[in-house]
Amino acid sequence: QAGSGEESKKMKLYSYWRSSCAFRVRIALNLKGLEYEYKAVDLLKGEQTDPEYLKLNPLGYVPTLVDGDAVIADSFAIIMYLEEKYPLRALLPQDCQKRAINYQAANIVSANIQPLQNLAILKYIQEKVGPNETTPWAQSHITKGFEALEKLLKDYAGKYATGDEVYMADLFLAPQIYAAINRFEVDMNQFPTLLRVYEAYQELPAFQDAMPEKQPDASS
Repeated sequence: QAGSGEESKKMKLYSYWRSSCAFRVRIALNLKGLEYEYKAVDLLKGEQTDPEYLKLNPLGYVPTLVDGDAVIADSFAIIMYLEEKYPLRALLPQDCQKRAINYQAANIVSANIQPLQNLAILKYIQEKVGPNETTPWAQSHITKGFEALEKLLKDYAGKYATGDEVYMADLFLAPQIYAAINRFEVDMNQFPTLLRVYEAYQELPAFQDAMPEKQPDASS
């Protein structure tokens, strides 16, 4: 079969439709025009703790990218890998100060917001604190992070977070703002810069095609 060799060369992305970390990587792959095979990992069914999956990703999180012999877990590491291996359509600006702002914005999302709203944490809050406490908990941490991002980006933002080109900061912001609006009922009017750039993402096919509801494993 001539086609099967080609198929096996294609990158594989282990993803869950609602995972904001997988969402970031889907945007990066789309922007770079890289084809990949979508491998669904159902977090609600616990497929991330399957021994076969844990061989790929010892933490049992999504996403994981398999590119030939390379197996990379963690969205930040995957995006940096893609940037270095497939430099076409750069996800980082040349200017080192602007580049640092991108790292900073990405880290505010990936270190200070997203981990505090992931499924395991929300489940813990629900069980230990109370069933009605998950949304206020998530809202408070998202709001704190968004206040910092709003201040950080207001002097750098153009059409997008750090100017008129889409860069790494945008890849982290889009899924986080999506979750804030669609899952955690955060009022985005208090963050005009973030809301404006988020609205600009809606017009980009690379972002649209990465949306949770467009993924093969999406459910209502």
